[in-house]
Amino acid sequence: MHTVSGGEVAGILVAVFWAILVSFLAVALARLAQTLRATTKLVAEVTDQAVPLLADASAAVRSAQTQIDRVDTIASDVQEVTSNASALSTTVASTFGGPLVKVAAFGYGVRRALGGRKEDVPGKASRRTVIVGRTVSRRSARGKRD
Repeated sequence: MHTVSGGEVAGILVAVFWAILVSFLAVALARLAQTLRATTKLVAEVTDQAVPLLADASAAVRSAQTQIDRVDTIASDVQEVTSNASALSTTVASTFGGPLVKVAAFGYGVRRALGGRKEDVPGKASRRTVIVGRTVSRRSARGKRD
């Protein structure tokens, strides 16, 4: 019979160690390949879903830009109308304001002059004050001190 020497045992141990190591590496590589396949599938699914979402987002941004442009146009039109109304109001006030004040003052003077001639006693004229649409004599408004 043949006896096993120490060198042969060491060689067998090294061979077994390498066989175990190669087996572990093979299992690890198989799991890594499986993980890479799952990752590739996941990336493909995400890409399939992300592309339409990005297209929708792009369309929404374009629509928002269109609406902003419309609002900007409306705002500039409103500003133009406001300045036109302001200019018109200034023109009307300067055109009619002075003459209307003069006519009102003239009318007041005429009423005052005609009212003074008709009354016998000018000091006893009843003065009235208009308060929110109703007329109150000044004597009752001041506590009859007139």
